Amino acid sequence: MKIDVKGEVCPIPVIKAREALKDISFGTLEVLTDSDVAVKNLEKMARTENCLFSFKEEGDIFHVFIEKEAKENAAQEKEEDEKALEAQTLKGSKVVAIASDRMGSGDAELGKILIKGFIFALTQMDELPASVLFYNSGAHLTVEGSSSIDDIKTLEAAGTEILTCGTCLDHYGITDKLKVGSATNMYEIVDKMSKAQSVIRP
Repeated sequence: MKIDVKGEVCPIPVIKAREALKDISFGTLEVLTDSDVAVKNLEKMARTENCLFSFKEEGDIFHVFIEKEAKENAAQEKEEDEKALEAQTLKGSKVVAIASDRMGSGDAELGKILIKGFIFALTQMDELPASVLFYNSGAHLTVEGSSSIDDIKTLEAAGTEILTCGTCLDHYGITDKLKVGSATNMYEIVDKMSKAQSVIRP
C-alpha cells in the first residue's frame, strides 16, 4: 500500500499513516513525503506501533517504509494489547503542557524567571509527571542556550518523558539545537493530554 502526504503538515502525515496501517494485517506501507519533520514523526509512530521503519531520499522526496509484521496468533496480539494498556495506565497520570518560554502575562523578563522556577519546582515534586510537553515558544526551553536544560534533563533522568513539538522547532529554526528529550508531533501531544488523569499548564 502507498499513500502520498506531500505538502501535508503535522499531524496529518501521522494520522493518515496510522489509518492506512489499520487496513493491512501485515506488509509494508510506503509513505511519500517532502518533509524531514514528517519522516521523524513517522519513525516515532512506527516504533509505538511495533513496526519496522526505513526510508530513502530521492531528490526532494522521502520514501518512508513502515513494515507491519504478521501476528503469530490471536493470543500474542491480545498480550501486546494488554501490555500497551498497562503501560498507558501507569504512565498516564499527570502531564505538564508548556506552551511558552515564559509564565503568565505581563513583564516578559519576570515571565522567564517564573517558568524557570516552575520547571525547577517540578524536579522537587514527590510524584513526577509522566510527560512534559513543549510547544509553540515553549520549544525554546529544550534547546541549546536554555537556562532550564539541566532541570529538564533531571526530569528525564528520573523517568519523565520529554517531548517537544517538531513543527515548532522547525518553525523557529532550532531543530538541530534540541538538547533534551525528542521531537514529537501534534497527534502524540493530543494523545498524551487526552489520556492523562490531569494536565498542568503553567
